[in-house]
Amino acid sequence: MGQGTPGGLNRQGLPGDRKSDGGDKKEKKFEPAAPPARVGRKQRKQKGPEAAALLPTVTPLTKCKLRLLKLERIKDYLLMEEEFVANQERLKPQEEKAEEDRSKVDDLRGSPMSVGNLEELIDENHAIVSSSVGPEYYVGILSFVDKDQLEPGCAILMHNKVLSVVGLLQDEVDPMVSVMKVEKAPLESYADIGGLDAQIQEIKEAVELPLTHPELYEDIGIKPPKGVILYGEPGTGKTLLAKAVANSTSATFLRVVGSELIQKYLGDGPKLVRELFRVADDLSPSIVFIDEIDAVGTKRYDAHSGGEREIQRTMLELLNQLDGFDSRGDVKVILATNRIESLDPALLRPGRIDRKIEFPLPDIKTRRRIFQIHTSRMTLADDVNLEEFVMTKDEFSGADIKAICTEAGLLALRERRMKPRQNYSTG
Repeated sequence: MGQGTPGGLNRQGLPGDRKSDGGDKKEKKFEPAAPPARVGRKQRKQKGPEAAALLPTVTPLTKCKLRLLKLERIKDYLLMEEEFVANQERLKPQEEKAEEDRSKVDDLRGSPMSVGNLEELIDENHAIVSSSVGPEYYVGILSFVDKDQLEPGCAILMHNKVLSVVGLLQDEVDPMVSVMKVEKAPLESYADIGGLDAQIQEIKEAVELPLTHPELYEDIGIKPPKGVILYGEPGTGKTLLAKAVANSTSATFLRVVGSELIQKYLGDGPKLVRELFRVADDLSPSIVFIDEIDAVGTKRYDAHSGGEREIQRTMLELLNQLDGFDSRGDVKVILATNRIESLDPALLRPGRIDRKIEFPLPDIKTRRRIFQIHTSRMTLADDVNLEEFVMTKDEFSGADIKAICTEAGLLALRERRMKPRQNYSTG
């Protein structure tokens, strides 16, 4: 008991301890409580695997927002690309089919074509056509051809192998007829023709006056002449007078040589004659000048070859166009030949050719006038005497006189002179 008392004494029971406790209380100051860490209901801490998987809250920075915008733009682009690829895959069969159809059309249009005539329309997709080299065919009309413009008699394009109608010729005028039209008036005038005053007067009365003053013939009570024929020796000025008519008149002038009306295939010659007069009628008032008409207008005889029969058929079509059921109206015809005795009488009868104009060899007065015309632009030497050539007994045509003047100029050019002389002119 005695040993336990000192060790087990309570420190509070000691007088010194009490004093020390009182001193500590006096030294401490009042401190306010710390503010709470958060406002609101206290969150319970999660325990277990859920607490381990929880991610901390991260506030996004500016760089993160820019990166997000870029990624969104990339996503939009990829979506657009995906939609484009899907549309391409969906439209690819249609494009391949359209390309195949276009290739077929190109094969049809790109292959050689032949020109034919539409004889008759059977229905919307079939027709009867003919070409100049064969019989008539029953063919089909391709879908891309404008069927509203198809009519019997029009010119069409046919496929070279199957002869299907693949196109329509808008310009129905034969290209050869288009070439025959004189676009630029010749430079020759009536003043360049010497000594043919009577012939000029006759062709004016028969060709020009009916076109410019048709009322004069109506007042008299006669029909104007349909055409004239110019005949005579070669080089007497027949073609020159036709050029002067083309120069002086404002009417459409169509020039054709008789040999151009002779075509290779059967029926092309008569067709060209019909086309020639049809274009002349469309462009009226007009003048049709056919030079060297003896190429197709010879007298008819028993032909033994297909070519001769074709020439006669062309002439028969020409006779029909000159005086047939259809009125020629303001279309005048001028024929020229130097072999009028070989022409068929049906071509020269009144009603087709109402006036025959002869071109004789020039007389003395006419020679003098022709020499003056051809030497008017030449500088002649003083010793040149044209009267010797005018008074010669040789039969010179107008073309011969022009050749004499041209040869004199060439001889002077050979001698390096600018003036032809008499001795060189006689040549």
